[in-house]
Amino acid sequence: MPKPYFRHLFIGFLLIKGLISLDVQAQSSQIPIETKSKALVLEYDSTKTLRMLYYGEKLSNIKEYSTISKGYKQMTDYSGLSNAAYTPSGSKNLLEPAISVIHADGNRSLDLRYVKHEVKSIDPNSNQLDITLKDPVYDIYVVLHYKSFLSEDMIEQWTTIQNKEKKSISLEKFASANLTLKSNAYWLRQYHGDWAREMQVEEAPLTHGIKVLDSKLGTRANLFQPPSFMVSLGEKASEDEGTVLMASLAYSGNFKIDLEVDYLNNLRIIAGINNYASTVTLQSNQDFITPKLIYTLSTEGKGKASRNLHDWARKYKLLDGNGERLTLLNNWEATYFDFNEQKLKGLLQDTKKLGVDLFLLDDGWFGNKYPRNSDHSSLGDWEPNRQKLPNGITTLVEEATKQDVKFGIWVEPEMVSPKSELYEKHPDWVVKQPQREEHYFRNQLVLDLANPKVQDFVFQVLDDLFTKNPALAYIKWDCNAVIYNAHSAFLKDQGAFYISYVQGLYNVLERIRAKYPKVPMMLCSGGGGRVDYAALQYFTEFWPSDNTDPLERVFMQYEYSYFFPAISTSNHVTDWGKQPLKYRTDVAMMGKLGFDIVVSHLNDKDLLFCQNAVKTYDSFKDIVWHGQQYRLADPRVGDYASIMYVDDQKSEAVIFNYLVNNRYGAGSTDPVRLQGLDPQKRYQVQEINLYPEISSTLENSQIYSGDYLMKIGVNPDLNNKRTSVLLKISAQ
Repeated sequence: MPKPYFRHLFIGFLLIKGLISLDVQAQSSQIPIETKSKALVLEYDSTKTLRMLYYGEKLSNIKEYSTISKGYKQMTDYSGLSNAAYTPSGSKNLLEPAISVIHADGNRSLDLRYVKHEVKSIDPNSNQLDITLKDPVYDIYVVLHYKSFLSEDMIEQWTTIQNKEKKSISLEKFASANLTLKSNAYWLRQYHGDWAREMQVEEAPLTHGIKVLDSKLGTRANLFQPPSFMVSLGEKASEDEGTVLMASLAYSGNFKIDLEVDYLNNLRIIAGINNYASTVTLQSNQDFITPKLIYTLSTEGKGKASRNLHDWARKYKLLDGNGERLTLLNNWEATYFDFNEQKLKGLLQDTKKLGVDLFLLDDGWFGNKYPRNSDHSSLGDWEPNRQKLPNGITTLVEEATKQDVKFGIWVEPEMVSPKSELYEKHPDWVVKQPQREEHYFRNQLVLDLANPKVQDFVFQVLDDLFTKNPALAYIKWDCNAVIYNAHSAFLKDQGAFYISYVQGLYNVLERIRAKYPKVPMMLCSGGGGRVDYAALQYFTEFWPSDNTDPLERVFMQYEYSYFFPAISTSNHVTDWGKQPLKYRTDVAMMGKLGFDIVVSHLNDKDLLFCQNAVKTYDSFKDIVWHGQQYRLADPRVGDYASIMYVDDQKSEAVIFNYLVNNRYGAGSTDPVRLQGLDPQKRYQVQEINLYPEISSTLENSQIYSGDYLMKIGVNPDLNNKRTSVLLKISAQ
């Protein structure tokens, strides 16, 4: 008899071929969602109340899920809704709700009862469960969607709220997901930050009451706090041990995640769009679809959860996640706003000399009535500046072609400068309160993407660039401002503004990708202020932070890597920090490599090193982009960080090692145990990306068994003279 996992794959194949079908009416009160090794189990009782029974290891006997609840001897659940699958407000619920409604008659109560469920096979690796709930009194339906990915142990969850009443209703809360977890303790790993301080980590036990992770910024939603988090159950999970839920809300606007430890000691997680200053008016026969909460459960620590998420993201969510990426040279730190056509042509020659694929022209190329010579003007006036670029962008694209490199360009199309022709012509396109003083974030304001005319304008900015420059090969899309004085001159209902803005953004991105499906685009937001999977489905990569100090980046990239695969992370070599060029380059290689340096200022050895580094990177980049990641040493715990990537055949690997403590005697005193190799294979360990005329201190001819490397390890010999060491592992 086939194993359960392969049985599910076989059933999925039969469903797709139409050889079997699933009865959409429930034959049992138990509704299990099983993946390769995990199960999320829902059930309903005689009252048709749908509850979340279990989330954990999959059982071999599906009938035994029904006995799980008998093992819990908790206090009285007075309402019977403490573990509701989607908790309503205004009826008998006593805890935080997932949904709050004002009916057409003014009544605020809601009760949701099971009606039916249906399972659809999307492909042999993914199924979708849709469960319909209905209020017995009012014609309000809620459909809970669970899309499961078998191989990756991943679930996407979202909700459709349907108004079948004869008049409009108001939604005051509208969560995507409502999970209930049971344990004797819960540890939350969350993140905070600001510009140049992204992904600062905190981990602490959750106590009774509600912990809220949220954003009210409108744009750059995760500038202060990202919508990604982890919860360890029982003990605090380590990299390789413990039970941990890893989750991320796929939404680019205001979000809210409630983590409530209730009086029964359950953890209730309610996640979705933030209802702050937002009320959704739902007309009769209108639906509202929430964004998706993406999550996975690991019983093998944070590393396994992360690898699940990476595999899923590359395969299903990240644009061209299993494809290629372009290395590049950016002009920003070489020129800032001070450049002209001749200077840029010189940088195009430097791009070829360096050996990277693409030249990226950053901010400062546009504006005529108000030239873009600083960040105080010109946003919105997307015409090449005639003084800097008398022949426009086209000449530069042609020059790039002559140099056998590609050409990319920076835009910030959602924003407008008060000092711009666009602002003068269309003040009603700007997000602002009509009777209040304007308040600027980085000297700019936000365009009202709730307005279809503004959506057309933003699309046209990109479309014009591509139409006039068909060889344009890359876009860096920035978004630097948050929303102050939130108000849309277009919308009659201001309660819809924040949500309508984000929907307008997605509408534009959909149009761009419909016409230009394959052009690589970087998602930038004054650094990492907008990094979520709803946005990343339109982008090939994101910019983690404007802080490119390599020491800071080791810590940031380490934390980002839990939620986002390396192929999605843009890292540039710059002059930030005090670390040597090799350290800066090695850190940037741990993702998608770029340079933001003055190539002409490099001495001969530095230039040779960079040229060789690009070739070295090209030799192993596929392992980093598409391989399995293992975190071997946490920079917050010891003197160094060690991160490993292994290809799917377990034939090749690359290990990045960085000294993060400069105190006397700091270094790698012990061997670093490797992971993900084949214990039966034999491997050569070789130091790579060495600076010219520097020899390795390691014995590169030594051959080790995979068993030895994973049980004993290898010492990269990090010290104050060897602050960054890259190792290549090759099966012999």
